[in-house]
Amino acid sequence: MRLLISCKQAHQMVSEGLDRHLSLGERARLKMHLSMCHGCTNFNGQMQLLRRAMRKLPLRDDTGDQDHSS
Repeated sequence: MRLLISCKQAHQMVSEGLDRHLSLGERARLKMHLSMCHGCTNFNGQMQLLRRAMRKLPLRDDTGDQDHSS
C-alpha cells in the first residue's frame, strides 16, 4: 500500500468519500495528499460546497404533476 497517492486517486477518494465512509488508511492518504496539493484541496472544497448546496435545495416532486387540465 502506497502512502502517497496521485491527484487522480485523490479525486476518486474525495468523490467516494461523499457517498461512503473512507477507511482510516484512505483518510490518512487523502489528508496527506491534500496537505501538499493545492489543486486537489480546491477540488475537495468545491465538492463539499456542491454537496452543501444540494442539501439546501427543496425536494422536488418528480411525479410530473403539472396541471394540464386546460
